[in-house]
Amino acid sequence: MSISHDKGRQSQQGDSHNITAEKLFNPSIEYDDLLLKLKEEFNKVWDTAKTSPDNGLEGFDELATLGAGSFGRVILVKNRQTGNYYAVKILIKDQIVKTKQVTHVHTEKRVLSSIRFPFLIHLEFSSKDFDYLYLGLPFINGGELFTYHRKVRKFNEKQARFYASQVYMGLEYLHGMSLLYRDLKPENILIDSKGYIKITDFGFAKKVETRTMTLCGTPEYLAPEIIQSKPYGTSVDWWSYGILLYELVAGNSPFSPHNKDVMMMYTKICDGEYKMPTFFSAPLKDLIDNLLQVDLSKRFGNLVNGNKDIKNHAWFKNVDWYGLLNQDFAAPFIPRVTNMEDVSNFDRFPDPKPLHRSKTNRHADLFVDF
Repeated sequence: MSISHDKGRQSQQGDSHNITAEKLFNPSIEYDDLLLKLKEEFNKVWDTAKTSPDNGLEGFDELATLGAGSFGRVILVKNRQTGNYYAVKILIKDQIVKTKQVTHVHTEKRVLSSIRFPFLIHLEFSSKDFDYLYLGLPFINGGELFTYHRKVRKFNEKQARFYASQVYMGLEYLHGMSLLYRDLKPENILIDSKGYIKITDFGFAKKVETRTMTLCGTPEYLAPEIIQSKPYGTSVDWWSYGILLYELVAGNSPFSPHNKDVMMMYTKICDGEYKMPTFFSAPLKDLIDNLLQVDLSKRFGNLVNGNKDIKNHAWFKNVDWYGLLNQDFAAPFIPRVTNMEDVSNFDRFPDPKPLHRSKTNRHADLFVDF
């Protein structure tokens, strides 16, 4: 798996991942052995986290806004020296401190720096200045899976399996690195130029060797144990995975009929009360039923065989996992992209406004290690 870094920014985020595609994605290599090699690479970077330079977006042209939120915005930039394009997540220091998200932001940067997997977004560079933190990511110009899914309303099971298999491998990799993702939903799955996925937004990711109790995530996708403030581990991601499978094929999430009354929705989630569509195949019904188990002792991904109960399930019977890793198959949907500056697959936003500039370094002590 070769990772192409912008040589003009190597001082900001070097490439420590040297395993080639031939070594990684050769079907003759046992998949568990592959994950072990990937974990070695992950740990090397995780244990040697680097701080970001203080030069902000110096040397970049700001081209368009790709997204906006409470913590800042995501913009498309072009490196003047190399001509390479990136999606840069700009985080407002004041807002991060105000909402007590300092630890989350540090973790997000460290996770993005350390992960390298075909179906996950990764960090190309990072920087900071007096007012903002910057996370430079590959520009995935196909847009969100959510947007495409919304247009067609629902996928057939073959289409859903194509995307769900990649999401499965992404979660399997993260869990193998002792990471919880905790924010799985179609909005956080991007489509690249070949129609394959990239899971993005690691703001809720957390490195956990045992269990945690933090309440975070998107209401419709929350597992019962999160709602009930119980200790949890990777099981919460497999619950969300069950919700995603259901939504891809049904066109709505199993608990969406109650999303206008959050407390009622939480009650239904904790009771595991939802309707299974009659047009789902028997294998899909069985898989979702075993993922959306309120009882953790019965939930797939949390039993003695771990995630293998999911991977070896009948619904995934004919999946060529290595073929997906090597992108050997035509995707159900290929995004229309005219050039590297094409942002037509994203919602329209006004042109980027000049960023506010302070004369003093805001919260410098809290972000000295960023």
